[in-house]
Amino acid sequence: MPLAVYILGLSVFALGTSEFMLSGLLPAVADDMNVSIPRAGLLISAFAVGMVVGAPLLAVATLRLPRRTTLVALITVFGLGQIAGALAPNYAVLFASRVVSALACAGFWAVGAAVAVAMVPVNARARALAVMIGGLSIANVLGVPAGAFLGESLGWRSAFWAVGGASAIALAGVATLIPRIPLPDERPRLRNELRIYRDRQVWLTISLIAFSAGGVFCAFSYLAPLLTDVAGLDEGWVPAVLALFGIGALIGTAIGGRIADAHLFGVLLSGIAASTVLLVTLALLAQYAVAAAALAFLLGVSAFYTAPALNARLFDVAAAAPTLAAATTTAAFNLGNTGGPWIGGATIDAGLGFASPAWAGAALTVGAGVLTAVSLRLHRRGTPSRVVTGAVTVTMPPPRAAEDRTAEDRTAEDRTAEDRTAAGRTAEDKTMGRSTN
Repeated sequence: MPLAVYILGLSVFALGTSEFMLSGLLPAVADDMNVSIPRAGLLISAFAVGMVVGAPLLAVATLRLPRRTTLVALITVFGLGQIAGALAPNYAVLFASRVVSALACAGFWAVGAAVAVAMVPVNARARALAVMIGGLSIANVLGVPAGAFLGESLGWRSAFWAVGGASAIALAGVATLIPRIPLPDERPRLRNELRIYRDRQVWLTISLIAFSAGGVFCAFSYLAPLLTDVAGLDEGWVPAVLALFGIGALIGTAIGGRIADAHLFGVLLSGIAASTVLLVTLALLAQYAVAAAALAFLLGVSAFYTAPALNARLFDVAAAAPTLAAATTTAAFNLGNTGGPWIGGATIDAGLGFASPAWAGAALTVGAGVLTAVSLRLHRRGTPSRVVTGAVTVTMPPPRAAEDRTAEDRTAEDRTAEDRTAAGRTAEDKTMGRSTN
């Protein structure tokens, strides 16, 4: 795996820390800015919405720009957004800084994923994407708790300064270690690349990503009140359980990234099924603290075990528009991260209790499983997937596995190869004859 891919993972660590750390800083931000906690919570929603909108918007805007230059510009804007947040004199400026940071974060995710895929062979895509997702997992394990610690010790603004410093380190790495990715001979045309959205496999993949992410984060977003009010854990244990989820996410990413390239649908079906079982079990055993903590860890494993496969699948069905594929994946994940918590909150507001988001999350992951099965069925039937090449749209059926080739196929292929060799020799002999004459 090229070193540059790990530099992208380091950058994602800074991005992910900024995205999630605010959940542990809301009371301090609300008190300092003289706003209510729900209004301070809008800062989290603003970031998520900025990710959904920013990923495709910036992917389109930077489509014809050099990749490394684009990454440098985006990580610079992101770092400046963190500094603006640390210096924000009021809520409006802080809100604006979060929106700008989210747009830059979304653009970096989209372009960075396309660059990571471009630097490795096709059969290593999921592993490369797993490295980037690993940066997000480490942000949950280390970055978010560290941000909460800094917020408690030195004030919430210190957490923003720390992410700004991490962004500066990431900027240096991107500027010096990311190779120049040459643009294609034919400049990309937005009209042609947008044709990937005519493919139903693309929309199936977008939907299953949103349902899968939404199901997990529907429950995870309300894990803290479930642990304290239902399981009876002391509040001091909540960060430790959240860290367990992050550790599980890191383990799941490593495992899924290793095997998703060879068994993509197997990873998707097994991971989504495992998440469904774990969410149902969490809803049933929520009153037991040890069980809830163990299930949080396992849910982190299963959720992020599928993440590399989910990313790689969209690159497979939209191979000729990698930047738009990466942007679409980012938007789909954030649709789930936004819609899932909203659905979980609606079940709590309906008086169904803090265990109800786990039931709702299980329903969403069942939907993701159904969508995966439909996508697999179309894939096995040989339903073509639209691929854009320059200004021409062609169709390519899914490749046949090596073990599916019959002896007759191999014999025919061998004969074809022999015929080509013979034809080549004949042409060479004729050429030599003409030269002699």
